[in-house]
Amino acid sequence: MSLNMATPVPVLRLPKGPDPNSRGFDPNSPRFIALCRTSIPTSAAAESDPQQLQEEQHARSVLRERFLRCLLAMSNKKVRFHMHEKVNVEATFGASDIDVLNFQVSDLHTPIGVQKEALIRSQDVISFTFDV
Repeated sequence: MSLNMATPVPVLRLPKGPDPNSRGFDPNSPRFIALCRTSIPTSAAAESDPQQLQEEQHARSVLRERFLRCLLAMSNKKVRFHMHEKVNVEATFGASDIDVLNFQVSDLHTPIGVQKEALIRSQDVISFTFDV
């Protein structure tokens, strides 16, 4: 028996898969420790004042939600990435991995040519813009 697919389904293979020993959310997992360290420590005032700590946590959650909504709004849109060494590239945004370490893009226009599909490391991006 043979089966023909009308539309082939593309497969996106990221260079590094999830840790098989955890779901990636355990703060004690080796993957979390290596990739998701807190880059902005809690302020000294928040460590001694529970109210200040709660305000900081709320502010961080609001910023995280805004960032995730921004990623959602960028889906399938032309995005301009401003990168280190004054390199600017343009591509159609596809997705981000769960750790926001890589952006999957299509039709990446670089100074040396066009790549049909690519991954951009978020560490290389200074900022990005897109038209709403």
